[in-house]
Amino acid sequence: MSITAILSAILMLTAGIGIFLVACQMMSTNLESASSQKLRSLFSKVSHNKWLGVGIGTVTTAAIQSSGATTVMVIGFVNAGIISLTQAATMIYGANIGTTITAQIVALGMFGANTLSTSVIFSAFAGIGAFMMLFAKKEMLKKLGGIITGFGMLFVGLTLMSDSMSEFAALDSVKLFLAKINNPLLLVLIGTLLTAIIQSSSVMTSIAIAMVYTRLISLDQGIFLTMGSNIGSCVVAIIAGLTSGMNAKRTALIHLIFNCSGVVIFMIVATFLGVFTHGDITFGTLFEKMFPGAPQTQLAMFHTIFNVITVLIVLPLTSLMVKTVCRLIPDYEPAQDPDAPHLYFIDKNMLKTPVVAVQQTKNEVINMALLANENVNRAFTIISSMDFKEVDKFRKVENELNFLNLEIVDFVVRLSEKKQLDATDHWYLTTVFRTVRDIERIGDYAENIVEYAETLQASQARFSEVALQEISELRVMISKLYEKMMKAYGEEDVEAFNEGDVIEDQIDDYTKQMEENHIERMASGICTPTVGAEYLSLSSNAERIADHWINVGKTILRRQQAK
Repeated sequence: MSITAILSAILMLTAGIGIFLVACQMMSTNLESASSQKLRSLFSKVSHNKWLGVGIGTVTTAAIQSSGATTVMVIGFVNAGIISLTQAATMIYGANIGTTITAQIVALGMFGANTLSTSVIFSAFAGIGAFMMLFAKKEMLKKLGGIITGFGMLFVGLTLMSDSMSEFAALDSVKLFLAKINNPLLLVLIGTLLTAIIQSSSVMTSIAIAMVYTRLISLDQGIFLTMGSNIGSCVVAIIAGLTSGMNAKRTALIHLIFNCSGVVIFMIVATFLGVFTHGDITFGTLFEKMFPGAPQTQLAMFHTIFNVITVLIVLPLTSLMVKTVCRLIPDYEPAQDPDAPHLYFIDKNMLKTPVVAVQQTKNEVINMALLANENVNRAFTIISSMDFKEVDKFRKVENELNFLNLEIVDFVVRLSEKKQLDATDHWYLTTVFRTVRDIERIGDYAENIVEYAETLQASQARFSEVALQEISELRVMISKLYEKMMKAYGEEDVEAFNEGDVIEDQIDDYTKQMEENHIERMASGICTPTVGAEYLSLSSNAERIADHWINVGKTILRRQQAK
């Protein structure tokens, strides 16, 4: 075989790997976008049921064709405090099962060597999907075209890899070199390093399947390379964990321990098989008997069974694993101030899974609104009772509202750039900028009310009992308005918005009446001008708070129009 032929084979292999990687990314992006609502529904059902966590991790990874994306998403949830370490662990277990789907698809595409190959048939899907992407007018059809194109490109890349390896398989020097690499530990290490470089266990496993199929390596060699790919796949999670909080680091460590545990268990079993059968029985010989004449299926099925058995062994030990990682990574974080403002639901790692990040952004906005409403109530309590014991808590929450305003906007700007989002999601994200500004302004008006209380305290003045009663009724009305607007915003309930709109009109009328009543009290000498000025300012600020709550609720109308 000439040097030109060898160079051509290397270039073909490189091209195949490149097309395969692009195909995986294209399938992942379009699948994630098309299944956004289902993904949100799945993650909203996360509970303490371990099997449910495994199921959600499996289905999510099978849907978006990326265990790395699922793991990063889980790390983001843990970092935001949405799910516990135990729940995260079970979802990661499931992600390892879900990622074996790619290997099964690849194995399926290698049948039909003597007839019309399934790989050729599936490769044609790339052209079909491309035409759909180019000529379809509906957004969903374009996404479906992207999925079909990615699926077809998987087999285009796979064909190139297989053909290039067939060239290498004809070389006696290559066969002799690979035959020498039969040490299980060395093969696991090679699989680990290659997967860490490629950052995709699916690609590494698919390459191993192609090598086994072309007889470039033995089934046992492919099995140990695949086992190593499971360890190498932890690199993405480790990188995500290092840049996040303590629980995120623990989650990444759980992922590493889980994958290493499976490899150790199977390596021990392989060693005992070799010792007690004098090498007559190996994993390779077992799977050759189970699936005769189909080396690609043999390796793909090993990959699936390996992960399923590892989950069955490790799942009952999850609590022990969580305790272990908590001891290895204790709760001490000297660089962080526990009282410092922080995000509750979103995390930069979630940008890897945009469709879920949109829902978490909504949860973050709702939480910000909750904090603002709590401060409004504190402000009313302070000015009514002239008790300032909660003023420090008020100031802390006000600083947090300012922090959330900036951080949510920054996150949404980056999230808006993601192509996986559909038109409705983009519409929603454009409304977030105004919504968080409205909520931040509500906090500012609450701060004004506290300042009015401080002015009254400095002049040793108080509101009359009649005025306090009016303030109390106004406070109840604003609380009801907040509840209606949050129901409208959170559940996309137009009826709740309409009910809140009626309450807002009542608040407008009531604050006008408050002002007229107070002017009468000043005229009759019941209230002093100083007290009167603060009271009129309070009613004006309360009316503006109501206006901003209405603005928050109006988001639902724009979102309904975008659908």
